[in-house]
Amino acid sequence: MYKILANDGMDQGAIEELQQAGYEVENHFYEGDALVQKIKEIDCIVIRSATKIRKPLIDEAVKAGKLKLIIRAGVGIDNIDHQYAKEQGISVRNTPNSSSDAVAELTIGHMFSLARHLYISNVTMREGKWNKKQYEGIELSGKTLGLIGFGRIAKSVAKKAMALGMKVIYTDLFGPVKDDLGCKYYEKEELLRLSDFISLHIPYSKDLGPTIGEKEFNVMKKGMYLINAARGGVVDEEALLVALDNGIVKKAALDVFMEEPTKNERIYTHESISLSPHIGASTIEAQERIGLETIEVIKESLN
Repeated sequence: MYKILANDGMDQGAIEELQQAGYEVENHFYEGDALVQKIKEIDCIVIRSATKIRKPLIDEAVKAGKLKLIIRAGVGIDNIDHQYAKEQGISVRNTPNSSSDAVAELTIGHMFSLARHLYISNVTMREGKWNKKQYEGIELSGKTLGLIGFGRIAKSVAKKAMALGMKVIYTDLFGPVKDDLGCKYYEKEELLRLSDFISLHIPYSKDLGPTIGEKEFNVMKKGMYLINAARGGVVDEEALLVALDNGIVKKAALDVFMEEPTKNERIYTHESISLSPHIGASTIEAQERIGLETIEVIKESLN
């Protein structure tokens, strides 16, 4: 019987289906030395964003000779030293098809929140303030949305934004991408110059560092809006604060942070930043889909 650890939690329906199929599933969070010991006992570990699987932990698993599969229940695998794991004979998989719409809807939600001051007016009204004259907003219709990265999530954002009347353009590390949406490709610098809103949908690379930093902010249209629901680190937080303070960025929305939970007080107290605690895939529907996709990966990989 294969032993599976859902270290960051798993949809209950998926757990029950795996158990019915004959797998032993433990739905419990381990960290530190406890995780080091536990990983020696299991065949598969399923994680989300909270658990980090780095070389030392992989080495412990290799010594025991039992771990066969690491699954990231989500899209990004930057919290796993995945290349090293593969070199040690451990398969690393993710669930890229399940959370695209959930992240895209959160992105659009943050865009509305910025455009209409929803994030801050909710706070000030609870303080007894009636700042009606201060909260004149803008409409999304007619604005240009620049997408950095044009994978599944970005395409879902594009569809929704176009339905709102936005013009959508994109840039991608691999150049123009085949799609049926009619979005136009631009090199990154030109996209930065043209966009009223910019949303990132790319992984973070330690080798490349932030995709948006001081250089990029200095190219952007003054008074633009920035959304990052991709990965902490793709936007340089200190450079963002400077860009907000000098008016290059009018407002920003962050679902992800360079450190999570973020301890950057200037970020989480800034009146021009809309915040959420890395909840892009946190919908009932997305978690159900992730659970089903995880089941498929387990059965395919372990059987």
